[in-house]
Amino acid sequence: MDLVIVHPEIPQNTGTSARLAAAIDVALHLVEPIGFSLDSKYLKRAGLDYWPDVEMHVHGDWNALVTALEPASPRPFASRLRLFTARGGSSLFEVAFEADDILVFGSESKGLPGTLLETHASQRVRVPTLDSVRSLNLANVVCLGAYVALDRTGTLARFETRE
Repeated sequence: MDLVIVHPEIPQNTGTSARLAAAIDVALHLVEPIGFSLDSKYLKRAGLDYWPDVEMHVHGDWNALVTALEPASPRPFASRLRLFTARGGSSLFEVAFEADDILVFGSESKGLPGTLLETHASQRVRVPTLDSVRSLNLANVVCLGAYVALDRTGTLARFETRE
Protein backbone atom coordinates (compact mmCIF):
# COMPACT_ATOMS: atom_id res chain seq x y z
CA MET A 1 0.00 0.00 0.00
CA ASP A 2 1.14 3.53 -0.74
CA LEU A 3 -0.15 6.89 0.50
CA VAL A 4 -0.12 9.83 -1.93
CA ILE A 5 -0.86 13.48 -1.24
CA VAL A 6 -1.29 15.58 -4.37
CA HIS A 7 -0.27 19.25 -3.93
CA PRO A 8 -0.22 19.36 -0.10
CA GLU A 9 -0.48 22.87 1.34
CA ILE A 10 -0.25 22.56 5.14
CA PRO A 11 2.97 21.19 6.60
CA GLN A 12 1.35 19.91 9.79
CA ASN A 13 -1.01 17.65 7.83
CA THR A 14 1.85 16.24 5.77
CA GLY A 15 4.01 15.74 8.87
CA THR A 16 1.18 13.94 10.63
CA SER A 17 0.67 11.75 7.55
CA ALA A 18 4.40 11.02 7.49
CA ARG A 19 4.29 9.88 11.11
CA LEU A 20 1.37 7.62 10.23
CA ALA A 21 3.31 6.20 7.27
CA ALA A 22 6.17 5.33 9.63
CA ALA A 23 3.76 3.75 12.13
CA ILE A 24 2.16 1.45 9.56
CA ASP A 25 5.25 0.89 7.40
CA VAL A 26 3.99 2.34 4.11
CA ALA A 27 5.55 4.85 1.73
CA LEU A 28 4.31 8.42 1.57
CA HIS A 29 4.45 10.11 -1.84
CA LEU A 30 4.06 13.86 -2.32
CA VAL A 31 3.17 15.25 -5.75
CA GLU A 32 4.44 18.77 -6.48
CA PRO A 33 3.79 21.58 -6.27
CA ILE A 34 4.01 21.52 -2.49
CA GLY A 35 2.78 24.60 -0.65
CA PHE A 36 5.60 24.68 1.92
CA SER A 37 9.28 23.92 2.29
CA LEU A 38 10.22 20.37 3.20
CA ASP A 39 12.49 22.03 5.77
CA SER A 40 9.47 23.57 7.52
CA LYS A 41 9.68 23.39 11.30
CA TYR A 42 5.94 22.63 11.35
CA LEU A 43 6.41 19.63 9.05
CA LYS A 44 9.29 18.34 11.16
CA ARG A 45 7.45 18.93 14.44
CA ALA A 46 4.33 17.04 13.28
CA GLY A 47 6.50 14.09 12.25
CA LEU A 48 8.31 14.18 15.61
CA ASP A 49 11.38 11.98 15.75
CA TYR A 50 10.02 9.40 13.30
CA TRP A 51 11.58 10.94 10.19
CA PRO A 52 14.32 8.28 9.92
CA ASP A 53 11.52 5.69 9.65
CA VAL A 54 9.54 7.56 6.96
CA GLU A 55 9.87 6.37 3.38
CA MET A 56 8.94 9.60 1.64
CA HIS A 57 9.20 10.33 -2.07
CA VAL A 58 8.60 13.64 -3.83
CA HIS A 59 7.42 13.54 -7.44
CA GLY A 60 7.51 16.50 -9.82
CA ASP A 61 4.04 15.78 -11.16
CA TRP A 62 1.39 13.06 -11.50
CA ASN A 63 3.18 11.43 -14.45
CA ALA A 64 6.37 11.07 -12.40
CA LEU A 65 4.35 9.35 -9.66
CA VAL A 66 2.84 6.96 -12.21
CA THR A 67 6.29 6.14 -13.57
CA ALA A 68 7.58 5.42 -10.07
CA LEU A 69 4.66 3.29 -8.86
CA GLU A 70 3.44 1.56 -12.01
CA PRO A 71 5.98 -1.29 -11.96
CA ALA A 72 5.45 -1.99 -8.23
CA SER A 73 2.60 -4.44 -8.80
CA PRO A 74 1.34 -6.88 -11.43
CA ARG A 75 -2.05 -5.13 -11.19
CA PRO A 76 -2.51 -2.22 -13.60
CA PHE A 77 -1.69 1.11 -11.98
CA ALA A 78 -5.12 2.65 -12.61
CA SER A 79 -6.94 -0.27 -10.96
CA ARG A 80 -4.92 0.24 -7.77
CA LEU A 81 -6.03 3.85 -7.26
CA ARG A 82 -8.39 4.83 -4.46
CA LEU A 83 -9.12 8.55 -4.85
CA PHE A 84 -10.34 10.13 -1.63
CA THR A 85 -12.69 13.02 -2.28
CA ALA A 86 -15.64 14.86 -0.79
CA ARG A 87 -17.12 14.88 -4.33
CA GLY A 88 -19.04 11.63 -4.46
CA GLY A 89 -17.89 8.06 -4.76
CA SER A 90 -18.27 4.91 -2.72
CA SER A 91 -18.33 5.09 1.05
CA LEU A 92 -14.96 4.28 2.62
CA PHE A 93 -16.76 1.56 4.55
CA GLU A 94 -17.99 -0.19 1.39
CA VAL A 95 -14.75 -0.27 -0.63
CA ALA A 96 -12.99 -3.59 -1.23
CA PHE A 97 -9.37 -2.60 -0.65
CA GLU A 98 -6.39 -4.66 -1.77
CA ALA A 99 -2.93 -4.75 -0.22
CA ASP A 100 -1.24 -3.03 -3.17
CA ASP A 101 -3.74 -0.17 -3.45
CA ILE A 102 -2.58 3.42 -3.80
CA LEU A 103 -4.56 5.73 -1.51
CA VAL A 104 -4.61 9.20 -3.08
CA PHE A 105 -5.54 12.40 -1.26
CA GLY A 106 -5.77 15.96 -2.54
CA SER A 107 -4.75 19.34 -1.23
CA GLU A 108 -6.46 20.89 1.75
CA SER A 109 -8.16 23.71 -0.17
CA LYS A 110 -8.88 22.16 -3.57
CA GLY A 111 -8.91 18.40 -3.14
CA LEU A 112 -7.86 16.26 -6.09
CA PRO A 113 -7.70 17.69 -9.60
CA GLY A 114 -11.02 17.35 -11.46
CA THR A 115 -9.40 15.62 -14.44
CA LEU A 116 -8.06 12.88 -12.17
CA LEU A 117 -11.46 12.39 -10.55
CA GLU A 118 -13.19 12.29 -13.95
CA THR A 119 -10.70 9.84 -15.46
CA HIS A 120 -11.05 7.44 -12.52
CA ALA A 121 -14.62 8.19 -11.44
CA SER A 122 -15.35 4.62 -10.35
CA GLN A 123 -12.44 4.72 -7.91
CA ARG A 124 -13.61 7.69 -5.86
CA VAL A 125 -13.82 7.08 -2.13
CA ARG A 126 -15.61 9.34 0.32
CA VAL A 127 -15.83 9.49 4.07
CA PRO A 128 -19.51 9.84 4.95
CA THR A 129 -20.39 13.12 6.67
CA LEU A 130 -23.39 15.35 7.13
CA ASP A 131 -24.19 17.44 4.06
CA SER A 132 -23.50 20.59 6.08
CA VAL A 133 -19.82 19.61 6.49
CA ARG A 134 -17.81 20.60 3.41
CA SER A 135 -14.77 18.45 4.17
CA LEU A 136 -12.66 16.83 6.86
CA ASN A 137 -9.07 17.55 7.85
CA LEU A 138 -6.62 15.95 5.42
CA ALA A 139 -4.50 14.21 8.06
CA ASN A 140 -7.63 12.75 9.66
CA VAL A 141 -8.84 11.34 6.33
CA VAL A 142 -5.38 9.91 5.52
CA CYS A 143 -5.34 8.15 8.89
CA LEU A 144 -8.90 6.89 8.67
CA GLY A 145 -8.48 5.72 5.08
CA ALA A 146 -5.19 3.94 5.76
CA TYR A 147 -6.45 2.09 8.83
CA VAL A 148 -9.70 1.00 7.17
CA ALA A 149 -7.72 -0.23 4.14
CA LEU A 150 -5.30 -2.12 6.40
CA ASP A 151 -8.19 -3.67 8.29
CA ARG A 152 -9.99 -4.72 5.09
CA THR A 153 -6.88 -6.34 3.65
CA GLY A 154 -6.06 -8.23 6.86
CA THR A 155 -2.79 -6.31 7.17
CA LEU A 156 -3.78 -4.51 10.36
CA ALA A 157 -3.36 -7.71 12.39
CA ARG A 158 0.43 -7.42 12.24
CA PHE A 159 0.24 -4.27 14.39
CA GLU A 160 -1.96 -5.78 17.11
CA THR A 161 0.78 -7.53 19.07
CA ARG A 162 1.76 -4.55 21.25
CA GLU A 163 0.69 -4.89 24.88
